[in-house]
Amino acid sequence: MKHLLLLLGLLLCGGAGPLARAQGELTLGAERIDVIKRLIGDRRVGLVVNQTSIIEEPRVHLLDTLLAVGVDVRKVFAPEHGFRGTADAGQTVDDSRDARTGLPIISIYGKNKKPTAEQMADLDLLLFDIQDVGARFYTYISTMHYVMEACAEQGKPLIVLDRPNPNDFVDGPIREDSQRSFVGVDPLPVLHGLTVGELARMINGEGWLEGDTCRLHVVEMLNWRHGDPYWLPVKPSPNLPNDQAIRLYPSLCFFEGTTVSVGRGTYFPFQTLGAPDPRYGSFQFTPEPLPGFDTNPQHRGKTCYGVDLRELPFEGGLTLRFLLEFYQKAGDRQAFFFTRPEWFDLLAGTKELRYQIVRGMTEEEIRATWQEDLEKYRAIRAKYLLYPDYEAAE
Repeated sequence: MKHLLLLLGLLLCGGAGPLARAQGELTLGAERIDVIKRLIGDRRVGLVVNQTSIIEEPRVHLLDTLLAVGVDVRKVFAPEHGFRGTADAGQTVDDSRDARTGLPIISIYGKNKKPTAEQMADLDLLLFDIQDVGARFYTYISTMHYVMEACAEQGKPLIVLDRPNPNDFVDGPIREDSQRSFVGVDPLPVLHGLTVGELARMINGEGWLEGDTCRLHVVEMLNWRHGDPYWLPVKPSPNLPNDQAIRLYPSLCFFEGTTVSVGRGTYFPFQTLGAPDPRYGSFQFTPEPLPGFDTNPQHRGKTCYGVDLRELPFEGGLTLRFLLEFYQKAGDRQAFFFTRPEWFDLLAGTKELRYQIVRGMTEEEIRATWQEDLEKYRAIRAKYLLYPDYEAAE
């Protein structure tokens, strides 16, 4: 209680208090408390949040902040990895209660991917504030899609608090209709080049929801433009522990459908590649269960050989370099490289990428097959931008 009262005093003292930023500094949607409070009023709120839903100055969770300023928060809806972000990828997240506030926490990952009518009956609106990493297969944006659908079905508005995209590129194959899944709900390229607020506008505007559109309000950031770098203050999920892992994630996630480990079960996931075969490289690591990272990693207890990417200069974007190199290294075992081909195809959004790799196409040849669809996507994307685009910023 003392903590909440202190925070309330800081927020209300002298205008925006500690949330006031120097002119020209980035202000997150979640940090515009005056705007959020005005939009919510005295209505009953459900939060769709996780461990990334923080206000950076001071480092306080959005739930605590809203309660401190008198917002009537009734419950929390938790995505993959849970409210505190500690569950493994794909692990069932159970309903529970927040130890600090006593509020109910309802899982919307697994069988229940969107809030039900019963769960929303005592709410007037939902508020979404989760940090994305810009990749189609990162499931927080899939959760946002289904939350929008639930709001549309129940006739209740959704407020999205916007945050930067740390992988702010447009690249990769567009998800085909046949490959729709929870790692590809909407027809986006691997790197969609949008903030969550802009993506929500696109989902609404392009009619991708089943049924009616969602009554949407985006609380925009201040002083951000596409292409601006952003370093996440909190790891967005257990196996993206730092900026290097986040930058490499879009290019390495394809390996989850292959025999090659991305380093789950180490302290540097998505910063290494390897398998139990010396042909893949000289760097060695042994995946083991690690609480807070992965408790059942691929190749558990086996020495893997490969490459260490922790110090690799990589500015981000999408590259097929690693995928093509490791497929070539497989040599006479290429037939066993794609151990989960269906999963690989879902991640890629198309079966064609796997076929192209098997046929021996170069990265340049593969990329050429994406370009027509990407140009069409860029034209659609332009309609929903809230911030200056790359070209306009130059």
